[in-house]
Amino acid sequence: MIVSPKRIVLPIVAAVLLTACVPRAVQQPGPQPGPSGSLVTLNGAGATFPFPLYSKWSQVYAAEKGVQINYQSIGSGGGIRQFIAHTVDFGASDGPMTDAQVAQAGGTVLHVPTVAGAVVPAYHVEGVGRGLNFTPEALAAIYLGEIRRWDDPRLTRANPSVTLPAAEIVVVHRSDGSGTTAIFTNYLSKVSAAWKSRVGQGTSVSWPVGLGGKGNEGVAQLVDRTPNAIGYVELAYAITSQMTFGNVRNQAGRFVTPSLESTTAAVDGALDVVPDDFRVFITDPPGPEAYPIAGFTWILVRQEQADSVKGKAVAEFLWWATHEGQRYAAPLLYAPLPPRLVDRIEASLRRITAEGHRLLP
Repeated sequence: MIVSPKRIVLPIVAAVLLTACVPRAVQQPGPQPGPSGSLVTLNGAGATFPFPLYSKWSQVYAAEKGVQINYQSIGSGGGIRQFIAHTVDFGASDGPMTDAQVAQAGGTVLHVPTVAGAVVPAYHVEGVGRGLNFTPEALAAIYLGEIRRWDDPRLTRANPSVTLPAAEIVVVHRSDGSGTTAIFTNYLSKVSAAWKSRVGQGTSVSWPVGLGGKGNEGVAQLVDRTPNAIGYVELAYAITSQMTFGNVRNQAGRFVTPSLESTTAAVDGALDVVPDDFRVFITDPPGPEAYPIAGFTWILVRQEQADSVKGKAVAEFLWWATHEGQRYAAPLLYAPLPPRLVDRIEASLRRITAEGHRLLP
């Protein structure tokens, strides 16, 4: 099916997100008495990647538990900075904190995976619909500035049934500190030695070429209004925005369409290498059905909580999110956590303390 990039308009995005998860100011009640009769409000900030899901969780949890959760989607880099500065009760990121950042935060920091998602190559090429095939080598070469035209043989060979134009490629990337960038650049570093040595990975990198847009919405706007552009956005955003996006060849040599199912396959393929602190990228995993540009998103909390009331509220919310809350993931195009990973997360959550006392049974 040919999907015209001209249909990508942000009001559509807003309408879809309003349907799936109405903004906090509209859909969430004010703070209500919790089980103990006290009012509890938790403040969090960070990744834009899981924002639709976290908004839905905030709505449901306030209604069920009487705990208000205010979450600001300011990007993973901003979330980590606010977490380090102790200005939020929890941070959120699509890229794990570095050892240096953990040291700055003070104490032991827990990375709690909440769901997994995919990052997709979205493009605006007149007359070309969804399903363009990209090899790992071609994606790296495009973002290194080595593939400059859409009719480059490295693209046409992977797409023999598609007529690609003799037009210059306009490369679009994130301009802000971004977990989506962390996933994408981690993938490129795994599949391209040239990328790894010349650019590397992180929430922010020194891009060799291209235009920068802030957030998924900024990248989407640039791709939408720029003929022959290519950018990277997370799958849920690409689908709700009706963006045109392509397939990526995986480790098994198959061109895989990004979807909930292929993201789940990526998680399953990576489970055996997930460490105890959960700080791992699941890009380029094994498995014939696995989509290769996928990753966890994490909520960041301190193991030792300064406030026992808020600490207990955070711990109970995270338990709910990784159990009952998982039912809301798939409808919003996120891959739920597999049960054998949840078992390990439970042990991590039981380590949360205040004044040395565990906050969960």
